[in-house]
Amino acid sequence: MDFLTMVLYILLAFMLLRALLAIRRGKLPPGPTPLPVLGNLLKLGAQPHQSLAELAKVHGPIMTLKLGHITTVVISSAAVAREALQKQDLAFSNRSIPNALHAHDQYKYSVVWLPVANRWRSLRKALNSNIFAGSRLDANQHLRCRKVEELIAYVRKSCQGGAVVDIGRAAFRTSLNLLSNTIFSVDLANPNEDSAKEFKDLVWNIMVEAGKPNLVDYFPALAKVDPQSIRRRMTVHFGKVLQLFGRLVDERLELRRLRKAIGNNDVIDILLNISEENPNEMDRTHIERMCLDLFVAGTDTTSSTLEWAMTEVLHNPETLKKAKEELAQVIGKGKTIEESDIARLPYLRAIVKETLRIHPPVPFLIPRKLHVDVEICGYNVPKGTQILVNVWAIGRDPSTWANSTSFMPERFLDSEIDFRGRDFELIPFGAGRRICPGLPLAIRTVPVMLGSLINSFDWKLEGGIAPKDMNMEEKFGITLQKAQPLQAIPIPVGV
Repeated sequence: MDFLTMVLYILLAFMLLRALLAIRRGKLPPGPTPLPVLGNLLKLGAQPHQSLAELAKVHGPIMTLKLGHITTVVISSAAVAREALQKQDLAFSNRSIPNALHAHDQYKYSVVWLPVANRWRSLRKALNSNIFAGSRLDANQHLRCRKVEELIAYVRKSCQGGAVVDIGRAAFRTSLNLLSNTIFSVDLANPNEDSAKEFKDLVWNIMVEAGKPNLVDYFPALAKVDPQSIRRRMTVHFGKVLQLFGRLVDERLELRRLRKAIGNNDVIDILLNISEENPNEMDRTHIERMCLDLFVAGTDTTSSTLEWAMTEVLHNPETLKKAKEELAQVIGKGKTIEESDIARLPYLRAIVKETLRIHPPVPFLIPRKLHVDVEICGYNVPKGTQILVNVWAIGRDPSTWANSTSFMPERFLDSEIDFRGRDFELIPFGAGRRICPGLPLAIRTVPVMLGSLINSFDWKLEGGIAPKDMNMEEKFGITLQKAQPLQAIPIPVGV
């Protein structure tokens, strides 16, 4: 063998080895064949959670899509979700940041979007220990009770004239005031005040913009152009909310300076105390951005869940009958419910679980982004890949749930499955390090609001619509809304 032939053999062997290594490294999960430039974007449709659930039936519970220039892996089963969010939680813990969150650099300060590192840990500790801790929630129970009473009073006033109640909007106002009283000790959603209405509309607008498909997220090179102006509008909305929070913080600082408001009465006092004691751990900017997180994440999700729960209860008269019977027996007909009553109401709790199973507030959780190469289920997924966990598909998986598309609260009466992140068949709040910190508050407020509305009134649908004819279509966004708002007419109990 001459020297030239030997060199050619060596080069050939080297090229073959490189090709084999590339194939091994690139053994991504299966998925549909992408188109040039667009990739699989056209596969998403108007209801991506549903479209990807159908694709998973063909390509499997872990599949790869090319969304524009972004490689995305979609997880659609409890088993794969457990592998990612429990066994390899740290690798899957960072977020894929949508371009809209670059408005006011929110992603740099938000506990939702920060990477898992020291700053994120200190902010998360502040949330868990001082805002959503059991003792703190117990101390604020009277506030939530008062807001639920105001909701019932509003509905009772509608009864007098036979007026229709928009359940989602009423629940949104209640959720917003509940949070604003917990944080600032004020109502921010008084329907009789223009400024309060403006703030309510701002939060709605933020959720709308955040939920829109944004070309920049699929084609990052378009970031400077912002072709749909989503980041520009989000900058305006964020700016107005942060301006309001800044004014509220200024007022509280002035009261504290005058020694009129010290005593850890509400969340803003707690956060200001932390800031004064450990300025390196939390400063004023972090306080204002945390408030923004709390309002955006804690209002739309709660109101949407309550609206879906009421929708399913009215859509299924037998479920409504059973709930009313339990409430009448345990609480007494026509009475509002307190948080301490929830433990004695297993059927009401089952309704909430079933609602979260079939209508998870955030159908894909918050998108993740791998910061390291990962091997999962025999596949090699490279650093930088976006991860979507389709909890909507997991909650409707027929291999896990009998009659998976039917609303059947009874399935939870003799079941230990819960939504606190340990049972991956039901993870509407996520799991692992990134589980929603507001879960302890949500599981207190939603059952009380729902039970009080069911127990205090009888209901009929607007226009005399029969329960079986209700519109049950979904509207996809960052939260999963009803496509057609639930409009119902309350009737005083016993009439």
